[in-house]
Amino acid sequence: MEVRRAVLEDSKAIRTIYNHEVLNSLVTLDLIPRSEAEQRHWIAEHSGVYPAIVAVADNSVCGFASLSPYRARAGYSTTVEDSIYVDSNYRKRGVGTALLNNILLLANQHGFHACMARVMANHQASISLHESCGFLLVGIEREVGRKFGKWMDVALLQKLL
Repeated sequence: MEVRRAVLEDSKAIRTIYNHEVLNSLVTLDLIPRSEAEQRHWIAEHSGVYPAIVAVADNSVCGFASLSPYRARAGYSTTVEDSIYVDSNYRKRGVGTALLNNILLLANQHGFHACMARVMANHQASISLHESCGFLLVGIEREVGRKFGKWMDVALLQKLL
């Protein structure tokens, strides 16, 4: 498996992975699938200090991760939030761990001090992944989201870099 920066040519694969989760799972609170134009814009936004990376196995993108600003106010500028998505056919193969370790390395190289993760509180696989990479649970946001007619709790995890 190779982990590298995402490029525009990865747009379709990233969009396929992400939109599957939007339409079929509770791991994201996004309700509307991304269009091709929106996905290409997202990649462009994640080509600098807030990068997106992909994992490639069997000559195809099997997962992606990204960093985003944590909050808009300037005082939060040294904190980022990570996102990780793995194609369902490649789960439990180390893809998530490789992506998270690589995105944390980039966060550190870019001078960030803290990385936050917001994970659906019932998504134990993602919580365990983050904890295995040194994140600590710092709280639960109760019923802050709603999807498929269900109130969703969000776990907030943090790692100091």
